[in-house]
Amino acid sequence: MKVRKEIEALAPKMREWQEQLHKHPEVALEEVNSAKYIASELRAMGYEVEEGIGTTGLVATLKVGNGTKNLGIRAEFDALPIEEVNKLSYRSVIEGKSHLCGHDGHTAMLLGAAKYLMETKNFNGTLTLIFQPAEETMQGSPGMIADGLFEKYPVDAVYAMHNIPGLEKGKLYFREGATMSAVDNWEIELVGKGSHGSMPELSIDPVVAGASLVMALQTIVSRNLSPWHNAVVTIGAFIAGNAGNVIANSAILRLSVRNMIAEDRELVLRRIREITKAQAECYGCTYEIREGQPGAVLVNTPEETAFATQVAIDTYGAENVVNPAASFMSSEDFAFMLQKKPGTYLMIGNGDTPMVHHPKYILDQDIFPIGANYWVSLAEAYLK
Repeated sequence: MKVRKEIEALAPKMREWQEQLHKHPEVALEEVNSAKYIASELRAMGYEVEEGIGTTGLVATLKVGNGTKNLGIRAEFDALPIEEVNKLSYRSVIEGKSHLCGHDGHTAMLLGAAKYLMETKNFNGTLTLIFQPAEETMQGSPGMIADGLFEKYPVDAVYAMHNIPGLEKGKLYFREGATMSAVDNWEIELVGKGSHGSMPELSIDPVVAGASLVMALQTIVSRNLSPWHNAVVTIGAFIAGNAGNVIANSAILRLSVRNMIAEDRELVLRRIREITKAQAECYGCTYEIREGQPGAVLVNTPEETAFATQVAIDTYGAENVVNPAASFMSSEDFAFMLQKKPGTYLMIGNGDTPMVHHPKYILDQDIFPIGANYWVSLAEAYLK
């Protein structure tokens, strides 16, 4: 794909930014040093920067000319609590934490575009660059919005991009309407009565109750939803006890619940509450459900998606652009920004690599100039 030569020349710098963030990952709402690093780079370019929005978020702005339009572009920069196993020269130096979703690269691409746009200023209006924390926990976007993001920075539209393994390397993918699922991350605690492993009759075993609950929850999608609808109920963690000869006093289940339709989401969550109550009572346990940030389906608006698609075609040719792309059951808290402002969330192919969140996932650095170049094209087209 043809990329501006000035953007291509920024490839080593984008790799430097990405590798710095990659080596020093910080998870949700702990991105203090990452935020300072990003802010420092933006100020060195000449941007006005405000830090501390929604805890560790930041916004950089540049106004050129007398144009009244305001374009928002967002990149996230939080890491994951996963141990990286790759032997990269810039491998994470923080045990148990890593950038295995590519947020470091998303930030590097937007920084690359920011540098070019500051140097050329070939647009007329206001450019608002949003660097968001805590996407992985669905706290970052709501936190920045609650902290007055769009009151302070009244963008007319907002855009974001994510790399996707399995999609053709460097191609851009767009979809109008519902594109990613709503996710609800819940925790259920079952409290029983601990005992010696040899005396189960003196216990109320929360592990047995929890095992039964895990299986019962799996019937929700298969028996309460139409087979034509998409939903997922995943119990990703089951935490109880530390020894084989001890019956634990309590057990914790951590759930990731995903839905593409708002009405289905309400039904699934109601059934989780009902089934948990019934299972706990059946085994004589008490229970507590700790509900996290309410989920939202990511919905790309038609006009902005069509505009972004055309910019991609004009930049790279129709053969390198896919619309409509498939929807995904993965989730994004950019959905909350799209509830407030029109815009679109596009995907860039990462090629044939392990999926994001996999310990062996590697973001392909070759796509950095492609992503940065696209942001430049979008900014120059939107802010004419």
